[in-house]
Amino acid sequence: MLLHVTGAGGYLGCELVRLRPDASTERVEVRDAAAVRTLLERVRPQVVVHTAYRQEGPGAREITVDGAEHVARAAAAVGARLVHLSTDVVFDGRKGEPYVEDDPVRPASEYGRAKAEAEERVAAAHPGALLVRTSLIYGGPQLPERPSKHELAARDPDAVFFTNEVRSPVQVGDLAAALLELAALDVGGPLHVAGADGVTRAQFAALVVRRPVRTAVAPPARPLDCRLDSSRAQAMIRTRLRGVREVLT
Repeated sequence: MLLHVTGAGGYLGCELVRLRPDASTERVEVRDAAAVRTLLERVRPQVVVHTAYRQEGPGAREITVDGAEHVARAAAAVGARLVHLSTDVVFDGRKGEPYVEDDPVRPASEYGRAKAEAEERVAAAHPGALLVRTSLIYGGPQLPERPSKHELAARDPDAVFFTNEVRSPVQVGDLAAALLELAALDVGGPLHVAGADGVTRAQFAALVVRRPVRTAVAPPARPLDCRLDSSRAQAMIRTRLRGVREVLT
């Protein structure tokens, strides 16, 4: 399976390349539709895993939304399967129980709105694309030399973590292995691929640093309980999507 990874220098991208060192990782400006098309026409991958995004700052929307559409159109044009990475915050967290794939998206943040629009554009440009929604990504004891941004934040003694914002953190190796398995399957549309445990941001930070952390209640406008039900994906793959308590304790 000839694989191309966008965002190969990012946290998840690096792990994908570690597991698949033969993957194509040539960088391209995803905001440039012609450049993306030219690259994929030359590489001719069988599968593209699109991890590149920017959560905030200059060019965030163009990279996250327009870039995703450009990659989807180029992948479709060369007949490549597409695995597109999305997020749990396409939901607002008001359901009160884990979200399943058929739940309507209802983002509460600017980033969530961008990723929800990216999903729509990708699905239109590449109807067979797999839209993988995931959660907080971390390395844990398997990657002590490469902590995620969430683990680094937990180590900041001045940081404050919310007690009512619930997520389904996933270990980066578990997620990368799951994506590679899913890339070889004939499955499309939204799919939730996250860890088995639902924990608050405060609980997650405390698990990382193994001590109590400073806490607060999240502002009401934030996405709150965005737990993902990943049972559909788990039934398709051998990789076990472990809970964060198992990994960190």
